[in-house]
Amino acid sequence: MPKSKRLMELMMTVNRKRRFKVGELADEFNVSTRTILRDLQELSELGVPLYSEVGPHGGYQVLRERVLPPIAFTEGEAVAMFFAVHALRHYSSLPFDAESASALSKFYFHMPGDIRDQIDRMKERVDFVSPTRRGDAPHLSALLDAAVHQKVLTITYESKSEGTTSRQIQPISLYAHNGFWYCTAYCFLREGIRVFRCDRIRDASPGSAEPLNLSDIRLSRQEVVLPTDPVRLQAKLTRIGTQRCESELWLSPHLHVHEDGTAEIDVEVSRSDIPFYTEFFISLGKEAALIGPRELKAAIRQHLAELLEKYQEG
Repeated sequence: MPKSKRLMELMMTVNRKRRFKVGELADEFNVSTRTILRDLQELSELGVPLYSEVGPHGGYQVLRERVLPPIAFTEGEAVAMFFAVHALRHYSSLPFDAESASALSKFYFHMPGDIRDQIDRMKERVDFVSPTRRGDAPHLSALLDAAVHQKVLTITYESKSEGTTSRQIQPISLYAHNGFWYCTAYCFLREGIRVFRCDRIRDASPGSAEPLNLSDIRLSRQEVVLPTDPVRLQAKLTRIGTQRCESELWLSPHLHVHEDGTAEIDVEVSRSDIPFYTEFFISLGKEAALIGPRELKAAIRQHLAELLEKYQEG
């Protein structure tokens, strides 16, 4: 095997193994231990972060911040990857903010000049726009780490209905929608799964509760969020109302769309979320006809009465 090919395969092997001994690699590549030691030295000089451990149980270890082996991209693939990362700039907060900026810089500055010129021209022709929100979400990295490793966090959370509360949560997933970041998590205070807006999380630190096994719960909210003290939400939508509701990630799975473009909503929701649905259905105006629940109808009438009083002529 040519040395260049062996070094490439060796780089991929040590990245995969994380821990290994020289003898193991020598047997795997059918070369001497001296050759493997020379190859490892070259990989270290190329930037692969290797750490050697002495003793009878020693060997080599790849440090956590590993350098991935080179990947060959076509011009089209490289441009697509650039714009995939470039689109993230619209978010004021990212769970991997510094890493995405670094990756974008590497992609751009290591491309041939003609590809960079092509990207510069395409920047004025294509974009993936997301609404720019004022609220930062500085704890995204901690939330993502907790979701991946099933850790419990103690958070300070601000909500319209409850004010500022301290609670322990076990994050399950993160997703971005309409310019905001959301975290689906098990809430130990409410003893159920809730969705938290990440820009309303003011503090996040390690929690003391025993973590639950939530590995089987996936990203999709409609699979995991079960209503507490449920009420039946029913409404009819015009075509315009249907289009607006289809753009709402939390609502679109519960729409029953007809051939003429109108739709119906029939789903159980948590009674505690009535303040949210009050503002949402008011924003739909004449494009929605609410059937129930009665509590939501009453809340909408009260809200509209307060608005009418506010804008009456003095």
